[in-house]
Amino acid sequence: MKVTKSDFIISAVKPEQYPIEGLPEIGLAGRSNVGKSSLINTLINRKNLARTSQKPGKTQTLNFYLINELLYFVDVPGYGFAKVSKKERDAWGRMIETYLTDRDQLKAVIQIVDLRHAPSNDDVVMYDWLKHYEIPVIVVATKSDKIPKGKWQKHLKVVSQTLKIEPTDRLVTFSSHTGQGKEDVWSAIKSYL
Repeated sequence: MKVTKSDFIISAVKPEQYPIEGLPEIGLAGRSNVGKSSLINTLINRKNLARTSQKPGKTQTLNFYLINELLYFVDVPGYGFAKVSKKERDAWGRMIETYLTDRDQLKAVIQIVDLRHAPSNDDVVMYDWLKHYEIPVIVVATKSDKIPKGKWQKHLKVVSQTLKIEPTDRLVTFSSHTGQGKEDVWSAIKSYL
């Protein structure tokens, strides 16, 4: 997809704050520091629309980005590393669950994993949870530029087997550094719009 316009619209924590146009939405979920912001920025050809951070757990709200006035990317708080209180984590959990289970506009979730490492228990729980709620999943394995191309298949097999990816879900190799996989991610997104 050729992105000509992209805007950050709102950081939301409650359903009444979500955009009301009824446009399709694609959620983005992944561990803190897995490269969600970099993926968003690469897909929309912008350097810093989605803020990247060296400090895991910076995203603490649902961030809505309007793309070409046709759809929204919704950046969900990262799971895993964030050094926050259990109370805060529980509140995030409720906010994320409310969005993912109650939002009719949500067409699919891009679950981001790091190709270099086997998916974590948190990754497995997230994938299983999305499947339980029958939410279509596009698994994007980032940081492919950090691994020799000849080893990608071996790493993809680990990702696929660890998550037990269903045949209906796409698994895409991606690098925000080289742009590799960008068109494949867009193709997967378009199949759900």
